[in-house]
Amino acid sequence: MTIDPLVLTPNPTRQTYLPILEAALAAVEPRACTHQALQRVENRVHVGRQAYDLSQVRNLYLVGCGKASAPMAQAVEDVLGNRIAEGMVVVKYGHTAPTRHTRLVEAGHPVPDAQSVAGAQAVVDLAHQAGEEDLVVVLISGGGSALLTLPAPGLTLEDLQSLTNLLLRCGAAINEINALRKHCSAVKGGQLARHIAPARAVGLVLSDVVGNPLDAIASGPLVPDPTTFADAWTVVEKYNLVSSLPPRVHAYLQAGLHGEVDETPKPGDSIFDRVQVVIVGDNARAAESAARAAAGAGYHIQVLSTFVEGEAREVARVVAAMGKEVVRYRRPQPPPACLILGGETTVTVHGTGTGGRNQELALTAALALEGWPHITVVALGTDGNDGPTDAAGGMVDGGTVARARAAGLNPLAHLQNNDAYPLLRATNDLLVTGPTNTNVNDLIFVFVEVPEATACW
Repeated sequence: MTIDPLVLTPNPTRQTYLPILEAALAAVEPRACTHQALQRVENRVHVGRQAYDLSQVRNLYLVGCGKASAPMAQAVEDVLGNRIAEGMVVVKYGHTAPTRHTRLVEAGHPVPDAQSVAGAQAVVDLAHQAGEEDLVVVLISGGGSALLTLPAPGLTLEDLQSLTNLLLRCGAAINEINALRKHCSAVKGGQLARHIAPARAVGLVLSDVVGNPLDAIASGPLVPDPTTFADAWTVVEKYNLVSSLPPRVHAYLQAGLHGEVDETPKPGDSIFDRVQVVIVGDNARAAESAARAAAGAGYHIQVLSTFVEGEAREVARVVAAMGKEVVRYRRPQPPPACLILGGETTVTVHGTGTGGRNQELALTAALALEGWPHITVVALGTDGNDGPTDAAGGMVDGGTVARARAAGLNPLAHLQNNDAYPLLRATNDLLVTGPTNTNVNDLIFVFVEVPEATACW
């Protein structure tokens, strides 16, 4: 994976950072990760600690959803080849890859569209073909919640589009968002397992959720749902969404609260007896690979956490403070240092600008780093998409704010309007990768150079 940053500032040191970012992305390349998790020896396929005898499998089906599911499907085809009777995978627009036995449906993300519903229905129809002697391989990756959208009875696509827009703008965490998604869906929250039963299912998951909770990744279509209608309604109240909910969604959630609608399947349900789910790649794997690359480039490294959550602006201020700590007190590592964090922040949108959580984090960090020339902060969305933009994030330093003001821009005003994209573009601090076909949350890097290496800044 080669990164093409819009980084034109007179700082040659920045070019040394790119191979470190590329190493992180390469470590979670979906096809390679899936290959490592799916091993075939003659007629036996090994997945984690379990083995499946293909001679005992009548039909093998392949279904999936998510930004990374096309290259994951390629890996399954590499291993299982002509044993695949039929395949159906829903991907984000532009996130395709050549497949031989699998049909790809491109659909909308982060807001579902008609293709999301059509693709989900095709996946369910294929799942219904599977019988007790069949095996269904299910590929799950980030973005699957939007891409695999099948409204619960009585709800419409428009209802779920409106709900999604509300949730994306209110600042809710992904587990809160998914609690609502599951309870307005006919496939999420373990319900895809219900469609697959009584066939055996193997889920291969590329995680995009902090801590890898299986029920939250793509809204957990294959695993028990620990959340309830009551939990979903708590999220509605917490973010003051009661009056904003689409009327049919409001009525459906209330019906669920009063026991008039069946709950999502819970732990102990027999539909999960023949389901195996394994993680094939995650944020920690990407961070560890980046750390090895940074060490090889001569940096003192520290992976601080892969559980970072919270408002992008607050996280950015902490990240900038970490860089200052290295400069002033040489801890937790002396310069040249590379501190690495992973996770996923949120943005409570109040403005009308253009950007994404990583760009907002980068711009906030730039404001905090003004006058600190030896520090660079990188905020990278591993999927290559940060908000509704063509950027993956930003790479800022102690001179970003000065460059913005020289271009006639007010950094604080852009931040207040959630408008990081045009400012970072003007200062040549955008980070652009294009679609990476992977998705394991975000990575944050704090690079601190020794003063002699950056005296020209």
